[in-house]
Amino acid sequence: MDRRSFIRTGALGAGAAALAAPAVAQGNTTWRMVTTWPKNFPGLGVGAQRLADRITAASGGRLTIQVYSAGELVPPLQSLDAVIDGTAEMSHGAAYYWQNKSPALSFFTGVPYGMTANELAAWVRFMGGQEIWDEVYDQFGVQGFLSGNTGTQAGGWFKNELTGVDSVNGLRFRTPGLGGQVWEKLGATVTNMAAGEIFQALQSGTLDAAEFVGPYNDLALGFYQVCKNYYFPSFVEPGLATELVVDKAKYQALPEDLQAIIRDCSQAEYDMVASDFFANDPRALQTLVNDHGVNIRQFPESILEAGAKASLEVMTDLRDSGDALVKKTAESFVESLNILRTRTQDIDSPFVQARQKYLTI
Repeated sequence: MDRRSFIRTGALGAGAAALAAPAVAQGNTTWRMVTTWPKNFPGLGVGAQRLADRITAASGGRLTIQVYSAGELVPPLQSLDAVIDGTAEMSHGAAYYWQNKSPALSFFTGVPYGMTANELAAWVRFMGGQEIWDEVYDQFGVQGFLSGNTGTQAGGWFKNELTGVDSVNGLRFRTPGLGGQVWEKLGATVTNMAAGEIFQALQSGTLDAAEFVGPYNDLALGFYQVCKNYYFPSFVEPGLATELVVDKAKYQALPEDLQAIIRDCSQAEYDMVASDFFANDPRALQTLVNDHGVNIRQFPESILEAGAKASLEVMTDLRDSGDALVKKTAESFVESLNILRTRTQDIDSPFVQARQKYLTI
């Protein structure tokens, strides 16, 4: 895919801001969904559009969702604010983009050395995570739902090979969320920026390294044109979830069946997006290696160990937070992780190791 075919980050200006309020005719309603993703962006942008189409189809057009990609109605990293201030009824993004509003939100996207995609879904759906998430977002008058997952991400693109922790010092690195805090503790200078801005920052030298998601997205973004050192796996984003956020008052004013459609379609997309990445990441990685000469590397053990220590410090700070809701979120996450990891480590991991060792097809 041509990178320029989907990266459109420029806002449309006053004309877009002056769009009409949601249409209501003959019992039908149109809601606006703003996203943090470029139009037709593999996995994420496509998933947002597919979710909108699912809701529209399942409701028989009674609730039609109109999607605005990054920059079409608001700048990508103002998507949540657009729902809070009434510019849109829905946003599609990642909760850790808004950690400045509450550090608790990072737990519902991804935590360094934290939960995998299956573990995160289990916590949110069956172990009280959704109820805590509701409490966090109640402060802003919105409701959040899991809407996708990338699985374990790539560690990032680096212009120079990493030889140890010392090589991280002073590195200008695009990486968001709690993972960004971990890399800062290792010595990097961290910034966050939307997908469509990263390539230019790498090309101009504003950044020395960047991570976004993984091969499926990164191939489309063209990072291989600037960097050749591609590190796996990420230790700070083991199962990144996306979210659908809705205006809570408007959501609760909908008939119960439409509320259920939004909730259930979001859950279906969580699994669909994860499958999309699982299918297409390895194929994209083959292209990056075979066609573009990318070097696949693993982080040195010293970085992995220092990253784990820094992750524990970040988590401890959150558990000791003076904000009662942040503390509650962190404690619930850790308690659930300590239960869920036993299945992953005692059942899933040994099976994968045995298959790798004994089965050749």
